[in-house]
Amino acid sequence: MASIRMEASKQYYATSSLVIGYALCSSLLAVINKFAITNFNYPGLLTALQYLTSAVGVWVLGKFGLLHHDPFTVETAKKFLPAALVFYLAIFTNTNLLRHANVDTFIVFRSLTPLLVAIADTAFRKQPCPSKLTFVSLVVILAGAVGYVATDNGFTLTAYSWAFAYLVTITTEMVYIKHMVTNLGLNTWGFVFYNNLLSLMMAPLFWVITGEYVDVFAAMASSSGRDLFEPVAFFAVSLSCVFGLLISFFGFAARKAISATAFTVTGVVNKFLTVAINVLIWDKHATPFGLMCLLLTIAGGVLYQQSVTGGVGNPSNQALSKQVDSKNDDEADRDEEKGISGKISGV
Repeated sequence: MASIRMEASKQYYATSSLVIGYALCSSLLAVINKFAITNFNYPGLLTALQYLTSAVGVWVLGKFGLLHHDPFTVETAKKFLPAALVFYLAIFTNTNLLRHANVDTFIVFRSLTPLLVAIADTAFRKQPCPSKLTFVSLVVILAGAVGYVATDNGFTLTAYSWAFAYLVTITTEMVYIKHMVTNLGLNTWGFVFYNNLLSLMMAPLFWVITGEYVDVFAAMASSSGRDLFEPVAFFAVSLSCVFGLLISFFGFAARKAISATAFTVTGVVNKFLTVAINVLIWDKHATPFGLMCLLLTIAGGVLYQQSVTGGVGNPSNQALSKQVDSKNDDEADRDEEKGISGKISGV
């Protein structure tokens, strides 16, 4: 009896540690990425370093038997390349959004994705139209976002251009990658490995297209690269890369340890933590009314999650709750978008 209690206690603390680890990584990641891009103003190089850390990290952990990922094959890489390109564009626009806007703006536009994904699913993937509750939740999300934008005193054309570009690419990524990964049959870590490795291979092309390589070489030439590798910038980039890999681990492990519903609730709490941390440590954040609109957007996200996972009080939904959780866990493993290196998500 004592041994059973001890085993249960160990399991409890192990699960709690995973959930706390995921919550910390997820809630801090957007703030850390903002810190990194503020002190290291080279978005292409920053994301490439994040891809490198995650790809090498997954490969090394796989070699030590701590995780399993699909082996790299040229045939699979060719099939996955379009998805990796969409992924790269989503992260590229994400980083540039954080470069030109505050974290609150990022969260608002990130929270808008269920609205566009629902439209895209219905229009392109022939999914059923959203239920009434889902539609109401999407309207709440939209109302919060419109209220935030209307009162954003940090509004600039550049920032919102990147915000809309991010919204389009992240929506495309969510719909297209879900379809692609399901068809290819990759496991979660295979998805993370292919995404980051192929994105790393594409990075030099984007350095040339955007002209960022000129700035990087100029910074390396000036004062023997002191501008590029100053201690604060080095620390910020290292922290961003490490947290990008950690969220892959904790996100995957937490999904396995708790139900899909509990994982969703954790994700929502993470958003509130991100807002609180951002308000405490940055002087550039939304107005009080803007923060209320932001919280309204997040609340719409909570309502949306409730509507798509089955409401309470419906006997048939309650009877099917275990099957729903199981199904959601399987889908979460395939999607694991966010395991993705250094990206925000926590959603």
